[in-house]
Amino acid sequence: MKVRFLEPARQELDETISYYNTELSGLGEAFLLEVLSAIERTRQYPKAWHPLTENTRRCQLKRFPYGLIYEAGEAEVLIIAVANLHRRPGFWRNRRTL
Repeated sequence: MKVRFLEPARQELDETISYYNTELSGLGEAFLLEVLSAIERTRQYPKAWHPLTENTRRCQLKRFPYGLIYEAGEAEVLIIAVANLHRRPGFWRNRRTL
């Protein structure tokens, strides 16, 4: 199954990696590895994660307070947001989806 990021989600990922790297050297890379692990889990089990709406789900990261907000289609997982779970819930709801 293919994985695609909406541009705002890709920006959130890049900004969060940069933020964590300024906090502690290498922490941004650890965050990225955690995101990649979550992406792989959503590819393998797209319907297994917490539903947020009829079409969207959230795969929560294990080490960081973030979740991948995504939609799973027939051939693709679309990452809608890389969301900090302690801030602005639902900010991603007006983003274009599948």
